[in-house]
Amino acid sequence: MERKSFKDMECPIARALEHVGEWWSILIIREAFYGAKRFDEFQKGIEGISPNILTSRLRSLVDKGLLKKERYMEHPPRYEYILTQCGKDFYPVMGMLLAWSNQHFAQEGVFVNLENIKTGQVAIPFIGDKNTGKEITFDEYKISAGPAASSALRERINTLSSLNEMVKHKNGELK
Repeated sequence: MERKSFKDMECPIARALEHVGEWWSILIIREAFYGAKRFDEFQKGIEGISPNILTSRLRSLVDKGLLKKERYMEHPPRYEYILTQCGKDFYPVMGMLLAWSNQHFAQEGVFVNLENIKTGQVAIPFIGDKNTGKEITFDEYKISAGPAASSALRERINTLSSLNEMVKHKNGELK
């Protein structure tokens, strides 16, 4: 069965998944953030990934602009995979995934933290609104249609958003 492509969807989340929405890809990016650059370093850091899957996913991440491939040895040809700016811009997303997983799925305790390089303090990541400085929460922010949204998407978002607000009011969640 052929995999569905999300690249032409109006949803920015679906478009992001087109680039990183497969678990091996996320783990490869994680390893790049840890400092892996070479094929064997990625393979060592990701338990259970086969060489052919790793080769395919590295190629895909290069094609999609999250990694760049640089030759470090001529004979035999060997390459390093370096994070591009697009890949580095994914770092806060990984930080939020890490924090979310630590909060909800770390029954044994926290295995990995995000910490400030200068102070060594464990970070408590949050997503904030640069306009207000406030944390973005489900209760205080909503999804809205952007300028490029089609009328169908605009109607769908407005309808679902209105229904969600009615449910919150009914349940006494909104003050």
